[in-house]
Amino acid sequence: MTLRMMARCTAAPPSRAETAPVTIPWDCADGFYEAYWRRPEAYLDERVRRGISVWDAVGPEVEQRAVRHLRADLASGRWAERNRALLDLEEAELGARLLIA
Repeated sequence: MTLRMMARCTAAPPSRAETAPVTIPWDCADGFYEAYWRRPEAYLDERVRRGISVWDAVGPEVEQRAVRHLRADLASGRWAERNRALLDLEEAELGARLLIA
């Protein structure tokens, strides 16, 4: 579900509906964009990216620029330094919501 679709669902939920955060485990195997939050090297794999719709949405130029920057950040250690707080987490709340109606 895209963020736009999610916003529409949560903007006018049924009167008794609730939303609940969905945490994503660090080793999530589902392959959606947020599944690799603690394993960013996965985004360097073309096969992984082809299974994630956000890359089609941003287009090939933006995708390739993001991959180049990520590759450089991983190689230099900048990614680990900037995201040090994530590296010990077992799961993260990344904005996914469950609509309960």
